[in-house]
Amino acid sequence: MATAKQLDELTECPICTDVYTDPRVLSCGHTICLKCIRKYIEEKESNEEEPVCPMCRTKFALPSNGVGDLPKNFFVNNFLQMKELSMSVETKKTPCEACGGGDDGNESEVQNIASVYCVECQMKLCQICERSHKAVKLTSSHKLIKIGDNISVGTILQSMPPRYCNQHADESIKIYCLLCKCAICIMCYVELHNGHQCSDVNKVESEFRKQMGGDVEQVTTGVEKCKGMLQNLEKEKNQFIEKVAKTGSEISEKAEQLKRMIDRHEEKLINQLSSMKQKRMKEIESLREETERRMVSMESYNKYVDELRQKGTAYDVASAASGLHDRAEELLKFDVIERSLADLGDVVVTFLSLNYVIDDVRKTLGQVSSEVVKARKLHSTALHNIWTCFVATFLMFWFIIIVIFFRTLGIW
Repeated sequence: MATAKQLDELTECPICTDVYTDPRVLSCGHTICLKCIRKYIEEKESNEEEPVCPMCRTKFALPSNGVGDLPKNFFVNNFLQMKELSMSVETKKTPCEACGGGDDGNESEVQNIASVYCVECQMKLCQICERSHKAVKLTSSHKLIKIGDNISVGTILQSMPPRYCNQHADESIKIYCLLCKCAICIMCYVELHNGHQCSDVNKVESEFRKQMGGDVEQVTTGVEKCKGMLQNLEKEKNQFIEKVAKTGSEISEKAEQLKRMIDRHEEKLINQLSSMKQKRMKEIESLREETERRMVSMESYNKYVDELRQKGTAYDVASAASGLHDRAEELLKFDVIERSLADLGDVVVTFLSLNYVIDDVRKTLGQVSSEVVKARKLHSTALHNIWTCFVATFLMFWFIIIVIFFRTLGIW
């Protein structure tokens, strides 16, 4: 049985999510309420943008007379009627639309509940109105569907009245113009399509259904192709993320390797500087102690000689004069200390380093690059790998040269 829930997807506007009111179909095939598409177009016009379908972003051209001339979707209109009818079937209690649902007090309540639906008049009728409907010659041949029966969607579609022309309301559509590719009525054929190659709508129906079936198969194949492409894109995304993560790890590992190498060399240089300091300080301290001893001896000599001169007897002075003179000459001999001081010299402590790493760290740490390898050029992947190996070998060669140069200078 056709229920309202089964028809929701075909009878609800994707923009306002309400039941369609005057559904209009765009060139891309999407159907939207006239009020929704009019509001959408007005907003786009205020932004001076070309109108596109709000669902798939496909551009479409507006009719010369405006939005109101967009083609109606009669197929969806039929489904709206089916939805309303299916709701009536489920409730089984819908008032008659011909007599107003029982204003006449002489009729029973049961008789004024709609029991049938006339698909041509598109009205629900009670039992009394049904009898009148059948009695009138003009409506006696109308197709009536009993409300309350299990009615399928196919049954309702087959029972729908023929579609009438937009230009000639009293004329049903019976002809298909092969040149203009549109369904028309007799009056349209006489007025606008006379001389065009035309055919009966019923005759071209089977060919169009076959064509639609083939299109659906191809589109279904396209859907599967899109799924495959999406899978490939997802795979490519994951592979790229893995490559980025791997490259990031390689960069970090290389940086840590250089840090460790620099730290080790720093420690070595600091130890060398400390040894140089200790040796130099020992030499300076030794010479300082020798100089201080000489100075103490000279001060002691002066003090002793001054005392002797002031307080000593003639005998004391005469006896000590020769020895004190020799001692003075000995104390005044600075040649050994001066030679040691000259040998000590003025040491200049410097740190020799190239600015190569600081100025262009890319040549030491490396640099990141990416290259798009297209599938149709498989040989480019091999070329890329060869180039990568060449660059790595070149950088390693210069790195070894730098290491040898540092070791030659004695700073590594």
